[in-house]
Amino acid sequence: MAIQSKILPSALPTEKSVKELLSVLTDLYLKNRTKISRAVYLSLFVALIGRIYHAISEQKAASVHQTALQQRPGTTSGDGGTTGRKRVEINREFFRNLLRLLKIVIPGWKSKELRLLISHSVFLVVRTLISLYVAELDGKLVSSLVRGKGKEFFKGIVWWMVVAIPATFTNSMVSITPHSSPYSSLTARKLSYHQCKLALQYRSRLTNYLHTRYLQNMTFYSLSALDDRIKNADQLIAVDVARFSNSLAELYSNLAKPILDMVIYNYSLSRSVGGEGLFMMSLLVQVSANVMRALTPPFGKYVAEEARLEGEFRFQHSRLIDNSEEIALYHGHETEKDTLDKGYFTLIKHVNRILRRRLYHGVMEDFVIKYFWGALGLMLCSVPVFFKVPGQTLHGMGDRTESFVTNRRMLLSSSDAFGRLMFSYKEITELAGYTSRVSGLLSVMDSIQAGHFEKSLVSSASENAAILNSRGEIVESGEIEFTDVPIVSPNGDVLVQKLSFSVSPGRHLLIVGPNGCGKSSLFRILGGLWPVYGGKVRKPPYGDIFYIPQRPYLSRGSLRQQIIYPDGIREMRSKKVSDEDLLRILSTVDIESIVDRPHGWDAEEEWRDVLSGGLQQRVAMARLFYHRPKYAILDECTSSVTLEVEKAMYDQAKELGITLMTVSHRRSLWRYHDDILQFDGQGNYIFTELDAEKRLQLEDEKEELELQLRAVPEIERRLQELTT
Repeated sequence: MAIQSKILPSALPTEKSVKELLSVLTDLYLKNRTKISRAVYLSLFVALIGRIYHAISEQKAASVHQTALQQRPGTTSGDGGTTGRKRVEINREFFRNLLRLLKIVIPGWKSKELRLLISHSVFLVVRTLISLYVAELDGKLVSSLVRGKGKEFFKGIVWWMVVAIPATFTNSMVSITPHSSPYSSLTARKLSYHQCKLALQYRSRLTNYLHTRYLQNMTFYSLSALDDRIKNADQLIAVDVARFSNSLAELYSNLAKPILDMVIYNYSLSRSVGGEGLFMMSLLVQVSANVMRALTPPFGKYVAEEARLEGEFRFQHSRLIDNSEEIALYHGHETEKDTLDKGYFTLIKHVNRILRRRLYHGVMEDFVIKYFWGALGLMLCSVPVFFKVPGQTLHGMGDRTESFVTNRRMLLSSSDAFGRLMFSYKEITELAGYTSRVSGLLSVMDSIQAGHFEKSLVSSASENAAILNSRGEIVESGEIEFTDVPIVSPNGDVLVQKLSFSVSPGRHLLIVGPNGCGKSSLFRILGGLWPVYGGKVRKPPYGDIFYIPQRPYLSRGSLRQQIIYPDGIREMRSKKVSDEDLLRILSTVDIESIVDRPHGWDAEEEWRDVLSGGLQQRVAMARLFYHRPKYAILDECTSSVTLEVEKAMYDQAKELGITLMTVSHRRSLWRYHDDILQFDGQGNYIFTELDAEKRLQLEDEKEELELQLRAVPEIERRLQELTT
């Protein structure tokens, strides 16, 4: 034992040898400090790339899994669309859609939006540099106080106020969030000038682009009548475009500013406290965050269970109300009370469990974030005070205080930037949602303009798939001719298999038939609103066909604009039409008195409410006489006017050389037409020459026979009485 006791102390290293070893290691580290730092930073960069790659791989695997689930039987609707809403994810599709929208809102290198973006970036850099200078100035002020140098302190205060001028201007130009700098709080919680301007420019570009596409080639009509993929185009254009623009402008500031702050502040901190200290603190924060995450209870699972128990408790009350009569007859109120109490106490027990877990987790989280990380920050900021950092020389208490205060302010700013960067994921997710909705609208409009439609059809539409998937031929001509053209309803039902008729200039056509027989679909084909599913259509260009419905459309604007719609004042002047000419047109339909109101032709009203149904129909006919097209489709457009006015309208239309195609059941209109197209509602039709006089005689005879037939049962009953 004595020998062992003598050998043991000699085997242990002495304090002097430990110090020598530490000195050698320190010298070796300082000699290779640059290489070691580069190796550490390179390792961190590779680790970051690896984490990003694994995150993308997991996202791609999840997308593949989701696609596989959707392709299973029962995951698609009858028309081939998905039953559920499309899940918005931050994946390759999101970046592709975002790039498409960015090309619209920033169209080129010389665009105003790019200049604003560059200016915004410059102000972001300037603001960060000013904040860095303010941190140094703050340290100098505290140093002056500690050293008792009043002159330097008041000089620093004056310089502080001078710096406030560019600082406040810069803060007003860029997006501001609550920050440790006192200048930041001056404009906290308000949007910046540049950010608002960027959002407005983005919205203007995107809205103008969408309006052009939306109102091109009747896309607005096809989107609502022929396709079911977009249900609320008005909200997408008016609301979601604005939200996308605001989110895009905010996201740039909320990503670029924290990243810039972290780079600059961490670089300044590494120069002040050494990169080793910053790296060690980041490593300890990451390790403690992982430990805290591992110890965090599954609150999401707890909340879901709480919601389930709440639902069961509510269902028990609903069941009591629904079966109150039976329970009362059985006198089962005590049993039901026990059931309700059991459900409630189960819920309360679970809620109390959550509260206890939250208490323990809150204590742990508060200790780690506020105190442990705060202690790490204090230790990091105190490194230059207790250790010699290469490149820095501190003399006296004032220099140490200045270094500590400056480093602490930069550390707080860097931590704030890191926190904002972490919370930006939610903003990216919101941007992904708006991007998906707006780009979805663009994709559907592209599909529609390419002639592809997706619509929920009736069950019988599957039998007509060959017709619905085919397209006919449209030829521009001076007359109207349909040759073997199928007439299809909006829900895909074929109303007429093959329709053939023709309308030559000067030959007026009357169209009759029951509701739902295909009259409206025929007019939609003539107006270019409806696809031709087969056969051949020869028709004039759109400008030579004018349509007047039973309830005409009256736009917002002056009285003059109601007559010349869709023309404007410029088009009216180019046609060399004056207000006197418009007044003569109104006198033709006997409504020149509507001009006798305040402001006359320039009066602006909600004309649909001001004018009666008859006056609206006369305004529509006046609009027809102003445009003087080659063909006019009149859909019950004289149902609210007198026979005298109706005669004046049709006589004027014929005098102007307008070929009329009228849908009406009024006998008084028969004499104004030469041919008739009659549908029976069963898929059949008759196209023949109309002899108005003969048809009137036949109709009179038909009505007389119908009256006689209605009297037959009474005659038979009387005959039976007489014979008995």
